[in-house]
Amino acid sequence: MSGRRVAAIPVQERGEVLLDAGVHGLRVDDRKQDAAGAWAHVCRGVLRRLQQAQALLPGGVQLLFIEGYRPRPCSAGTSKSSPTSSRARPDWQAAELGEAASRFVSPPEIAPYSAGAAVDVTLIGHEGRELDMGTRVNASPEESEGACYTDAPNLSARGRTNRATLGGALSTAGLINCGTE
Repeated sequence: MSGRRVAAIPVQERGEVLLDAGVHGLRVDDRKQDAAGAWAHVCRGVLRRLQQAQALLPGGVQLLFIEGYRPRPCSAGTSKSSPTSSRARPDWQAAELGEAASRFVSPPEIAPYSAGAAVDVTLIGHEGRELDMGTRVNASPEESEGACYTDAPNLSARGRTNRATLGGALSTAGLINCGTE
């Protein structure tokens, strides 16, 4: 997300209303919950695509909505607390920190989360337990030995299959995945 081409795309307000995913039929996890309830909201277009993706999943499998809208102050705090922050890596230069941090969290100045245009999701089975995706949700490259990357070679067969199921449903519904997550 720190690439120059991405950073050069201007953020434009489209006036799209933010909607609560839980109220509109998605299973919402509370691990990223905030006092205002912002985390459960996304743009109407994103919500519509998530609902379509949910309908494309095999029986007994559901999307689990982890986090959507992040107000800018929250995004900035997340960026500063990442494992690649200047506090965690005092010997790194600013450019190195920015590039490394963008693998973990979108820079707040371009973050689609601060527009309600991005979402973290995973899959759950019929018992409500998260399916094996190869890493925990929001694992960093450092802690997961790179397994957090979409096409990481060091995944179990089940993790790879579950990622393909999720990715297929999301892409068919018109959503794209950040390859570093």
